[in-house]
Amino acid sequence: MQEVTQLKPEDFKSDQIVRWCPGCGDHAVLSAVLKALPQIGYKHEDVVFISGIGCSSRFPYYVNTYGIHSIHGRAAAIASGVKVANPNLSVWVITGDGDALAIGGNHFIHLVRRDVDLNVILFNNRIYGLTKGQYSPTSEIGTVTKTSPFGTIERPFKPGGIAIGANGSFFARTIDSMPKLSTEIFIEASKHNGASIVEVLQNCVIFNDRTWADITDRQFRDDRVIVLKHGEPMIFGKERDKGLILKNSQISVVKLGENGITEKDLLVHDAQTEYAGLHLSLANMEYPTHPVALGVIRSYNLPTHYDQALTDQVREVQQKSKIKNMKDLLHSGATWEVK
Repeated sequence: MQEVTQLKPEDFKSDQIVRWCPGCGDHAVLSAVLKALPQIGYKHEDVVFISGIGCSSRFPYYVNTYGIHSIHGRAAAIASGVKVANPNLSVWVITGDGDALAIGGNHFIHLVRRDVDLNVILFNNRIYGLTKGQYSPTSEIGTVTKTSPFGTIERPFKPGGIAIGANGSFFARTIDSMPKLSTEIFIEASKHNGASIVEVLQNCVIFNDRTWADITDRQFRDDRVIVLKHGEPMIFGKERDKGLILKNSQISVVKLGENGITEKDLLVHDAQTEYAGLHLSLANMEYPTHPVALGVIRSYNLPTHYDQALTDQVREVQQKSKIKNMKDLLHSGATWEVK
């Protein structure tokens, strides 16, 4: 952690006009990040945002930090290089469900596998927005778009399943309409040593409006999502009368008071356990059979992460090597002089 500064959210806001559609969920994510950055405590020059291509990838223009608007699907690779070259930077990857999981899918899973110390914010609106409404890897079966006029027949990816399945050490999920939760999660992601993947369920008002409405509408949101907190029982519901238990190795929904069920019978969330099986099950829960899990689902610190291991390896090789500079390199091995 760098020296704590007294910056405010507006200090991290750039002078660029935000060019997202009115009502787009991206605005709320930007606001949550701007609130998180001063609390994280870094200075402007210690932070870099790197994006690929897509509506969300305009993000680096709107924050007063270093930034790279890179190429489609390659933000994870570029960010990995930035972090390895300068381990002291706080590096954030801004990407979408198409950018990260289609053309960038290979880079995404290997970023997770290597556990590079980056923070990835994955905007998931189940559609390609910038290119005007094609179905994406997370679009629901039957979604009618310009590239699936009769409804897509492909099963969608679950970002949490991919992240945890690739041996990820940190996965969290939030909703664009819950900015307070988003800010809290971004702060937790920044503290994690390793690859932090945060999925944001985000709405595209133009090409896939209300795609998450079955769980985000305020009238029934509390009964259809569960906000997980480490060390606390898994309780949810507008009346706080529902919970999760483990039955026959599967997560089941119960109602407190029925069949003698009390709060003591509920699962207690352990985000920090090495065992990822329950984390994977929580990340993959879907409405209507289960509530959708929000909050930090997994946060397990591996012994070391890629950029740290690489730095240590380079330092060790340098100490043992007889080659100390370019002159040593050019005059090593089979060399001769031409006269």
